[in-house]
Amino acid sequence: MTPRRPRIGAFPPESAFLPALARLWLAEGGGHEGLIILPSRRAAQALAGAFLEANGGQALLLPRIVALGNIDEAGLLLSAGFRLPPAMAPARRQALLARLILQMPQESGAPRKLAAAWALAAEFATLLDEADHAGVDLAAALPGLVPEDFAAHWQRTLEFLTIVTHAWPSILESEGVMNPAKRLAALIEAQVKAWSENPPSGPVWMVAAEGTPAIARMAAMVAGLPQGRLILPGFDPHLPVDAWAGVEDSHAQGGIARLLSDIGARVEEVGLLAAPPGAVPEGRSRLFSRALLPAKVLSEWQKPALLNLDGVSRLETGDEAQNALAIAMILRQAMQTPGQSAALITPDRALAARVGAALKRFGITADDSAGEPLAATPPAVFLRLLARAAREDYAPLPLLALLKHPLATGDMNPQDFRDMARRLEKHALRGPRPPPGLEGLRFRLKDEHQAEKDFLARLERSLAPLALAEAVTPVAALTALIEAGEALAATPEEPGPARLWLGEAGNALSTLLVESLTALADMPDMAPDELPELLDALMSGQVVRRPRAKDGHPRIAIWGIQEAALQSVDVAVLGGLVEGVWPSPEEPGPWLSRPMRKQAGLPSAELKIGQAAHGFFSLASACPQVILAAPKRRERAPAVPARWLTRLAAMLAGQGLDLPAHEAGLWAGQLDVPARRVPRLRPRPTPPAENRPRVYSISEVATLMSDPYAIYARKVLRLFPLDPLDDESDASQFGDVVHAGLAKFFAKHDVMAPDAATRLRHALEVAMREFRPRAALAQWWMARLERIADWVVEAECERVAASGRPEARALEQAGEWKLPGDFLLKGRADRIERDADGGVRIIDYKTGKPPEEKKVKAGTAPQLPLEAVMAELGAFGEAFASPVKELIYVALSGRAEPGAERKILEKPEELRDVIEQAAGVGSLLEKFADASQPFLAAPHPGRVNRFDDYAGISRRAEWGEEGEDVSD
Repeated sequence: MTPRRPRIGAFPPESAFLPALARLWLAEGGGHEGLIILPSRRAAQALAGAFLEANGGQALLLPRIVALGNIDEAGLLLSAGFRLPPAMAPARRQALLARLILQMPQESGAPRKLAAAWALAAEFATLLDEADHAGVDLAAALPGLVPEDFAAHWQRTLEFLTIVTHAWPSILESEGVMNPAKRLAALIEAQVKAWSENPPSGPVWMVAAEGTPAIARMAAMVAGLPQGRLILPGFDPHLPVDAWAGVEDSHAQGGIARLLSDIGARVEEVGLLAAPPGAVPEGRSRLFSRALLPAKVLSEWQKPALLNLDGVSRLETGDEAQNALAIAMILRQAMQTPGQSAALITPDRALAARVGAALKRFGITADDSAGEPLAATPPAVFLRLLARAAREDYAPLPLLALLKHPLATGDMNPQDFRDMARRLEKHALRGPRPPPGLEGLRFRLKDEHQAEKDFLARLERSLAPLALAEAVTPVAALTALIEAGEALAATPEEPGPARLWLGEAGNALSTLLVESLTALADMPDMAPDELPELLDALMSGQVVRRPRAKDGHPRIAIWGIQEAALQSVDVAVLGGLVEGVWPSPEEPGPWLSRPMRKQAGLPSAELKIGQAAHGFFSLASACPQVILAAPKRRERAPAVPARWLTRLAAMLAGQGLDLPAHEAGLWAGQLDVPARRVPRLRPRPTPPAENRPRVYSISEVATLMSDPYAIYARKVLRLFPLDPLDDESDASQFGDVVHAGLAKFFAKHDVMAPDAATRLRHALEVAMREFRPRAALAQWWMARLERIADWVVEAECERVAASGRPEARALEQAGEWKLPGDFLLKGRADRIERDADGGVRIIDYKTGKPPEEKKVKAGTAPQLPLEAVMAELGAFGEAFASPVKELIYVALSGRAEPGAERKILEKPEELRDVIEQAAGVGSLLEKFADASQPFLAAPHPGRVNRFDDYAGISRRAEWGEEGEDVSD
């Protein structure tokens, strides 16, 4: 009797696969007693809907539908599976592998930190799964893999792999468990054996486009059953028969070719199954089949061909943001067509997130079936911020990020907590970085900030569990993080755990942490500062899949490649078609080279390329409208189009054709461009006279001359710029240290004393310590301060030798000058002294760059001339109410040139002219006291305000032409 040949079929690539499968099952009377095996759970769920649609919306009993990737003994109704050892939990497996890695000798190159070992353990787990799927015994395959004359690092790699060849099998045996992939293969083998002994009475259909050896054996068994059928999704019927023998792993049909070979079938035996007519233009699959021809038959490109480009277009945009916006607009357009479905299909999770956000702009919520990374969910971000803030001793940036997270409430009303966090930010976190720890923030707070101090005390109680020892167990570190997180997330009405572990993300995070705490029980101690990296490692690869959003649009979706398998929509945007994304890089993994993998019997790295190509071919062929999207730039670098786009373009060019460009690229470029630019006039605020300032400081006079709008914003609107957050170094603070140290020294010590330099160094150090700079900055500053001290003492000795000791001296001397018109000018002289001849000398210390003399002459740098006027009028005390004879800038940098002294306006007549010019400052103040005088913003192009903090509120970037009249 002639043996029955396998029953193998495939639907036309243009057909919607799952609806065609459901209709064929019903047409052949499959009934509810049969079994359908699909590649994924997503496809199994979608098939149930396809059955309902095929049955006209009427209820029916479905056959058993099993997802091969999630198969178990219950799904197959297989009693033999219950006799197999259980599969080891993934977290437990990774923890045991990480412990073995940490136990490796130092010379092996194994990581010493748990987070790195955990990540490397994931690579070990991948290798184990690959070997189990391929049916490879690593203990037998690896030892002789590398000849002794190979590079030494390959020998060390094999020594490292003794973890999986020797140690790991012993651990599995001692714990009485199996690797998950090996147990799956054993279940499939058991089912194949059960069917061979007792064939099922009902129909059994299996859908597969590739497979491991175990899956291939099941496929062969199904195809040979009396009522069995193997269906090949994405089968290319246009590929010449003689080309199948040369199909490589990286080809779109590579998986199908291997599967047919493994089951002993020929491509001629694959029959096309009946499928209802669809909306895909005729010849679509022929177009992509021709573009992806193997090298063996690539000469076909030279022959003329009738190619149908209907429904296929190319979307090429400048960058990722514009690309995402254009895709969102395509999906929005599809939504506006009644009954039309659309999806973005991409492996690029960043693109998926961008498109989802862009759709929100149009009020559309898309169902993202690939889920979102657990590490990016609110509760996970909260714990990650908490771990980093603790590691960085609650430095301003990480602490503020933590306090502004919505889950941070510290057992307070959320709004009250936010208000206190803002007050703490303003009074303690802005400006130069405070001393480490919460105690350093308390030092920053002044006596009048008692509420902020109480808030800090509350924070300290919540964060107390994170005050860990120098070495702790991973379980203790994670437990402390959880306790602190729950305490910080509490409100008076709701306990912290109820808020932190709420919803799908909270539930997924809590489940992961519980499993991790159990898995990490036997781990060695770690340093507390490793906690953030450990937390990130635990969450790596974890995804939260939420149920379809209640407000999600039923016809708009975002799918990954696996989620999109066997599905189709009316409008499909295949996004991320650039090399390195779709397809992903051809990486053989960290352990073995390509030749080594081949010799060991492991699957080639090119298999992933073939899987990606198969997904591209299937989706492009089965959807009526297909948009192939790729940006020109990605991550700020030129993007290389996917090889399939390049092949398609080259093939079409040979026929004198080109893919039409989708107009969404133009839509996105024009969406945010205004129809016309409306320039704003330069602001000309004219507040009432009673609201105009009457009190100025000397520095504000210079600002009034260069940028009156800044005075208006500060003194009329009362708008004050916040200091930068967490300044690494503040030049103004260094200047304050120098001024304070010099003032203390000259008040108590004689510069001519033998130990004057030592005493000045001490005074400067004491002044610096009062600011409590961080340790590294203190060391840097101290070296500069020592050089400044030596230079100042030497310069002062030379001054005394030349001019004698002054009769009167004052440092940091404050003064006020009452002007006509009820104006008051305030100032502070860094140093003022009167010599025996009655002349007054004013010295200004600059730790930055002093102004140029020409600016002093022009009156645009009026500080010292105004101080001279005030001194002569007695504003700094009667002891200095004498003619000023010298104005001196002393630059104190403490660098290669520690200091430099520059006397300005050495000619007495020039000095007197400048002082007399400064004495007329009252006319300037009276001018801006007039209610009709506007406070113009930057009225003089030649005078630039160095610290223009108000350019934003004056909307300078929106002004008209710079040539407009601002003469008043």
